[in-house]
Amino acid sequence: MWKAEADEPPVLDVLRSGVWSRAKVVTEFEETWAKTIGAKRCVTTVNGTNAMICALTNLDVGGGDEVIMPPYTFIATPQAILQTGAMPVFVDTDRETFQMDVSKIEEKITPRTRAILPVHIAGIPCDIEGIMKIARKHNLVVVEDACQAWLSEFNHKKVGTFGDAGCFSFQNSKNIPMGEGGAIVSDDEELIDRCYSYHNFGIAQGSMVAKHGSGLSMFGTKLRLTEYQAAIGLAQLKRLEAQTDLRSENAAYLKAGLETIPGIIPYKVHQKVTRVSFHLFPFRYQKEAFKGLSRAAFLSALAAEGVPCSNGYVTLNNQPFLANAFQSKNFRKMYSPQQLDFKAYLERNHCPQNDILCNEEAVWFTQNILLGSRADMDYIVSAVAKIQKNAETIKKAFGK
Repeated sequence: MWKAEADEPPVLDVLRSGVWSRAKVVTEFEETWAKTIGAKRCVTTVNGTNAMICALTNLDVGGGDEVIMPPYTFIATPQAILQTGAMPVFVDTDRETFQMDVSKIEEKITPRTRAILPVHIAGIPCDIEGIMKIARKHNLVVVEDACQAWLSEFNHKKVGTFGDAGCFSFQNSKNIPMGEGGAIVSDDEELIDRCYSYHNFGIAQGSMVAKHGSGLSMFGTKLRLTEYQAAIGLAQLKRLEAQTDLRSENAAYLKAGLETIPGIIPYKVHQKVTRVSFHLFPFRYQKEAFKGLSRAAFLSALAAEGVPCSNGYVTLNNQPFLANAFQSKNFRKMYSPQQLDFKAYLERNHCPQNDILCNEEAVWFTQNILLGSRADMDYIVSAVAKIQKNAETIKKAFGK
């Protein structure tokens, strides 16, 4: 929600200054974001995907390693793991919460396991304390994918601050959009110095100078944020608290209305979750309560009522991009033929609960809907109730 009168002047100042590559405005955003999240340090990147790649790489995750992750997330999460040369290992989903089932993590740990990459999907915190307990027990690093979870809290502590690093995204659909952009936060000063050096061509920064010498002494790439993106982010950040509260209030109200309708099962949260940022409002649809009306027909009917909706993510753990990565020259050099046996990989990474969620049940509303009025929430509930009442007629019209 851009407010031209208030937001445009600082962005125009940056544009007119001619200083567009990272400088003082990016630094200001990093310092403000670290303070907002409750972390010591922050370094920004071009997007959330590269924030994860940067964090994983600088925590020494790479070829031959396995990284545990959930299958219910955006494609960026496994792609970030693959870009380091590591192999994603999928832990099935708890369908009630849409989060990784923590009780199934330890059975997936092997001698090659190096890290856990938990995702706070939809802005709903996963059981991050449970994950950290497992990680400490097995000496694993943890990078939190908090790309949809700005200001979300578990036990009154903001997500992204539990693990070795937390990663955020500011892509255009996000609750704080810059068009593109990402950030890494951490209390580990040396890690942030490594990430900073890595994101700036490997030019040693801070504590890395003493270790590697000044100048181009480290392996790195170019992931720098621009000054005008940071200015857009600072403008959006001013409203994030109030908008997060509004989303939370509307989500609670909408949830109370929807859960009165048989066959509609809204998300559940862990008992220690103290704040949800709601990038998405997810619920499960059970067609049996709608006279067998398919999910696709339900979504079409809901859209016809003027309610934007989606069936959400595909099953990431069996997609062609994985086979393509395994067939690449680098993977064939780093792994044995047995480790790259895709059929065996699919069997090891089968996630039956996630299959049900992705293929049959999941429905979303996006965060912008939750910035509406109580009347808007009432309309959504009435639209769903109307579809249920007329499910037989709709089924005949759609032929399914």
